[in-house]
Amino acid sequence: MNNPDENKCAPIIDLAAVDSDGSFHCPKCGTSISPDDETEENYKILDTVVSNNELSELVIACGKCGCKITLTGFQQSLEA
Repeated sequence: MNNPDENKCAPIIDLAAVDSDGSFHCPKCGTSISPDDETEENYKILDTVVSNNELSELVIACGKCGCKITLTGFQQSLEA
């Protein structure tokens, strides 16, 4: 039996708090997710939010478990 809350995964990750290369692990299954991976093997882009002509949010799904992860903090990481 599947518990509906068992599959619920919607964390928000602030990229300003992530290591300088932008890589992080899926909070649910631990898969390594890197912005350098363009194959969509480890993640898939679901949605983008642009504010003032700058990317402000990115919603991705983990390629292994499907966890939907919202990424924020793009302005800070680009300015650093």
